[in-house]
Amino acid sequence: MAEVYVVDRVVTRPGCARSFVDRYLAEYAPGAVTRGMRLRDVLVSPPIWFEDQPNTVTITWVLPSPQAWWQMTWQGRPDPALAQWWDSVGTLVSDRTRNVAAAAGDVDGLCDV
Repeated sequence: MAEVYVVDRVVTRPGCARSFVDRYLAEYAPGAVTRGMRLRDVLVSPPIWFEDQPNTVTITWVLPSPQAWWQMTWQGRPDPALAQWWDSVGTLVSDRTRNVAAAAGDVDGLCDV
């Protein structure tokens, strides 16, 4: 079965990247693991904790299958605690996006439903 990757890109406000990463790992990540996600990477770009500029934090999660991605989605979307958490870190974040992807070699199989 093909793995599914969930990629969160968060642009932090100047000087807030370290605080965002610390809170994300301590407060958000445990619930994501409970929803079946496995943390692959937390990347900070550029690789310096800026005090006066934004950073981009790219977090990659892995799920073992499309079914696992749907199960995670069904658990997360109706959970008000997730929206509340993102609201609580709003002063640290200027922009965020989430993308879902798979390895190119797996896409044909994923399209055959």
